[in-house]
Amino acid sequence: MAVSPTSTAPAADIPAPRPTAAHFATTDSLSAYWRFYWAVAAAQLTRWLPREPGCILDLSGPDFRSAPRAVAAGHDVVTLLPSVETAPRRTLKLVNGHAPSPRHRQPGRLRSVVGDSTFLSGFASEVFDGVIADNRVLSQHLVTEASLAEIARVLRPGGRTLLCVDSVVLGMALLAEQDCWPELSYAPNADVLLVPWPDGTITRCFTAEQLAELLTDAGLELEWVKPRTVLSASTVEMMMDGDPRALNRLVEMELKAANSDDYVGVHLLASARKPG
Repeated sequence: MAVSPTSTAPAADIPAPRPTAAHFATTDSLSAYWRFYWAVAAAQLTRWLPREPGCILDLSGPDFRSAPRAVAAGHDVVTLLPSVETAPRRTLKLVNGHAPSPRHRQPGRLRSVVGDSTFLSGFASEVFDGVIADNRVLSQHLVTEASLAEIARVLRPGGRTLLCVDSVVLGMALLAEQDCWPELSYAPNADVLLVPWPDGTITRCFTAEQLAELLTDAGLELEWVKPRTVLSASTVEMMMDGDPRALNRLVEMELKAANSDDYVGVHLLASARKPG
């Protein structure tokens, strides 16, 4: 039977709402995509972690999974938490601002301290083999230069950092959704791009070139920078809806695609090393 122009289409024929940029601020939306996202993040972290056990500082927050994975890989991890409520029962006791000595630590131990991840004043210089600043933490620290300087300070010579930030691609999408067209016209050439989220918070967004420059200015040597994910949320959702077993294939595709120089992802991932 033909449907007249004034008829309402059946619910099954109405397309699902398309993902918006704001969905990338919460992990309870686009559930299939976020399953894929966390699987990619886990694979990238596993590839990045040092082969030899070391002492690693994790700044990524309690809702990220980097610390348990690093512990499972044999590393001692100090995780910095925003409040006592988010901390495990056992906390790390600093001795003169130092992390545990390699001579006394047991491989695979997770310890926590409560403090501000912007300024790492509770830690002495050159005490960590690695620093993980994932989960967009440096985009939420608007003076990112100060945070990177602190990361460089606490790294031992030869130590490395892995970090994830919001990209200018995401920032421009957020501005467009908020009808901030004058601001959007200046965004691609801005030295510093600060973008308001719908929840009132502010994020700092970066191009790959800006991120590389900040790392260099902090005294770190850039190893690589790439998008965390290249595959779109709609593509991932469609493939996983059609085949729930497609997750592993999608992750493999993503790890290969992200090795390109195409910085189209909403988040940028970078690795850098402290000289020496």
